[in-house]
Amino acid sequence: MAETSIEWTDATWNPVAGCTILTAGCTNCYAMRMAARLDAMGQEKYKGLTRKSGGRAKWTGKIKLDDAALSIPAKWSKPRRVFVNSMSDLFHQDVPAEFIARVWKVMAETPRHTYQILTKRPDRMVEIVPELPKLPNVWLGTSVEDGRVLHRIDELRRVPAAIRFISFEPLIGSAAGASLENIHWAIVGGESGPKARYMDPAWVDEIESMCRRADTAFFFKQWGGKNKKAAGRMLRGRTYDEMPALRM
Repeated sequence: MAETSIEWTDATWNPVAGCTILTAGCTNCYAMRMAARLDAMGQEKYKGLTRKSGGRAKWTGKIKLDDAALSIPAKWSKPRRVFVNSMSDLFHQDVPAEFIARVWKVMAETPRHTYQILTKRPDRMVEIVPELPKLPNVWLGTSVEDGRVLHRIDELRRVPAAIRFISFEPLIGSAAGASLENIHWAIVGGESGPKARYMDPAWVDEIESMCRRADTAFFFKQWGGKNKKAAGRMLRGRTYDEMPALRM
């Protein structure tokens, strides 16, 4: 749990750690590198979550539930936007539904915060979320890296949520053909890090056009690359920091 440099949120909260590589968007996941670093620093929570393969860290598939972390949001008096599980996926198949319900209870009891939950497994989100309270301070989203996983957007549309959002990051291919109907927010960003893959500006333009047609807020996070700070986050000479309006 920490303040964060992620442009669209204020803090991260990780009641779960560890994950499994699922699709091409996971290949260079920053969380794998970070988990390996935290393990090397002696943090027990991240021990054994990654292994070295081909000279870099990869998830082992092991998942750790952190009961102690559940008490943290109540200690934050100042309202903030909170990215839930930046180091995992709350809807990973090995996270019990009972534990997800406990996370939901924490969010219900801390309505001053806005929680942003992002998953690559919206099919499981569809199974679990309808059985939980619909909370005005919980935003639900899915990651879409290219046209091969557009079905995730259709799954997300089936989830009851105050705000539904898509993270097109890392955007490694065109998402042309996607529909953003009933999607309230879209984040777009290029991959960053030593093995970052290229993001074509035309792919960004496609998504912005989709947003305008669907009345979806458009947030351009970064161009990415090996030096993301140097590449910056200007698009056509300006920044795009649009945020969604609450819709219940």
